[in-house]
Amino acid sequence: MINAHSEPLSAQLKPSAATAPDCRKEGKMNTKLTILYERLSREDERENESLSIEHQKLFLEDYAIRNGFTNFVHMTDDGWSGTRWDRPSYLKMIEEVERGNVAACIVKDMSRIGRDHLRVGLLLEQFRECGVRFIAVNDNVDSDKGMDDFTPFRNIINEWVARDTSRKIRAINDARTKDGKHVTGALPYGYLHDPQDRQKWILDEEAAPIVARIFQSIISGKTVTRIAEELTAEKIMTPNAHWKHIGESTSMGAHNADPYKWSTATVINLVKKQEYMGWCVLNKTIKENYKAKRKAAAPEDMIIFKDAHPAIVDEETWNIVQRLRETRRRPERIGGEPNPLTGILYCADCGEKMYHKKGNTGRPNQPHHEYVCSSYRHYSRSCTCHYIRVPVIEKLILTAIRRVSGYARENEAEFIQRVRETSVISQEAAVKESRKKISKAKRRRDEVSGLIKKLYEAYASGKIPEKHFSELLTGYDTEQETLDTEIAELQTAIDAYNTDSVRADKFMELVKRHTEFTELSASLLNEFVEKVIVHEAVKINGKREQTVDIYLNFIGKFDVPLTEEERQEEAPKRKSRKKPRHEMTEEQRQRERERDHRRYAQKVAAKKAAEEAQRAAILQGTIYEAQIQKNGVDTVAL
Repeated sequence: MINAHSEPLSAQLKPSAATAPDCRKEGKMNTKLTILYERLSREDERENESLSIEHQKLFLEDYAIRNGFTNFVHMTDDGWSGTRWDRPSYLKMIEEVERGNVAACIVKDMSRIGRDHLRVGLLLEQFRECGVRFIAVNDNVDSDKGMDDFTPFRNIINEWVARDTSRKIRAINDARTKDGKHVTGALPYGYLHDPQDRQKWILDEEAAPIVARIFQSIISGKTVTRIAEELTAEKIMTPNAHWKHIGESTSMGAHNADPYKWSTATVINLVKKQEYMGWCVLNKTIKENYKAKRKAAAPEDMIIFKDAHPAIVDEETWNIVQRLRETRRRPERIGGEPNPLTGILYCADCGEKMYHKKGNTGRPNQPHHEYVCSSYRHYSRSCTCHYIRVPVIEKLILTAIRRVSGYARENEAEFIQRVRETSVISQEAAVKESRKKISKAKRRRDEVSGLIKKLYEAYASGKIPEKHFSELLTGYDTEQETLDTEIAELQTAIDAYNTDSVRADKFMELVKRHTEFTELSASLLNEFVEKVIVHEAVKINGKREQTVDIYLNFIGKFDVPLTEEERQEEAPKRKSRKKPRHEMTEEQRQRERERDHRRYAQKVAAKKAAEEAQRAAILQGTIYEAQIQKNGVDTVAL
């Protein structure tokens, strides 16, 4: 953007004796500028050099000198469309016009100034009000000689040319994208154009390892800020600096920026690119019309060709990084590092994420270290604490990974078969449950639509004031948006269930890459664990027991078959164990709730009765007398 308080251009520039005639007139220096404005965009036809920036500059200089214009300067917008009005040099020109520093503006033809007849008309009116002479050489337009009647029509024709050109370019680009061809020369960091075919990408042997390192660093638990700091400290060139170093043209980044200064934004934008999986992703941005700016396209509008070029990371790694990136991890007050379990633990009852709590217990090297339900943390009465200590859950996860991996390694064929059988059953149950939720959400959405209609009728008839109407309408609109989002997410989940998401072979590859499972590192956790469902703890025979469901990547929840010894040890426990609530039917859970209410009511009644009895005893003095006798004090009670 132009700084409105910057020094005027007329004060900065001095006319060159080589390019301009004597600027003195009647003994007085003429300090006002003659602006020679040039513009060229990609949509402009370049059958010859008639539209080139170099030709425009020479053409306008020659015209200015021949016609006695002095103190002229060039203002150039190279690569900018005539439908854009945020062109840097154009804005600079308008700034100088508003300051009163411009005597004349000369362009090659009307289309150079812009391709919007309304905006061009307003610009010419601004020039007139500011006393600026406007000349379009090839169109024989000179404001000092008066505008001819054809000038407005010429502007309309220029706008039509822009619209027609945009339509043709869009048709060409659509045809190229359908064939899987790139429409721009942009390259993701880590790739180079194939010298034999620029449509093909090859690995950049210098940059590709850096990309792979960034992905692995995120999986290992490092934050993007820390990764950026490490790359900066190691003096690794940023993407823009690297492209400049190898001679790859790019228009991104500041020219004088530190070539080794990595930012968190650079790292985040890098790991979001699907191209690193070997995909060719086209139509990532859209343009609603020839005047609008480009914006990000919806995922369903993108065109993707898989295995189009060498991959730097596999699809699983990319998906893990996206999941980790979407999870907000705040550094702890004690220790300074976020816990890697954040974003993986979920409450079994309300489905919300578990919240990590860490504080000081007053004992050295023994911090308060646990996870609780975030709904309970936010004082919601719809859920309970679901408290679980971090060392306990870490041990459970590590044991599950070690146990499943060992079984898969020793019984590979049986493991794959069991995974497939379990997958079919779980997917069917999940799809059924998701469809129930969709039906419920749709019914509620229809109800809300009916309520909104009644609300409008009540407001129109004057039954409710505008303030209450606005509040209620906002609440209903928010609820509808929430329901629409929920329906879309559930439908996406159903579509995912219908695909072959469970791949035992991928899990086997993961198991074979790891030989030891001695500790639960962040890398091991993120590679193996999809999510962990924590149930509320229950007291059984005076002992606290808690169910935890661990879902592993590629295979979901997998129960390793018990050995004969384990069955014998487990049998007595099962007989005495109370059935968990999540395994009960709705009728059984209702009976449990009613029994808990009765027990609570009895407890409250007993406590109240005891308090009443104590109060009566105090009034009668019996408690005081009994206390004297107990202490052996031979005193008469008053």
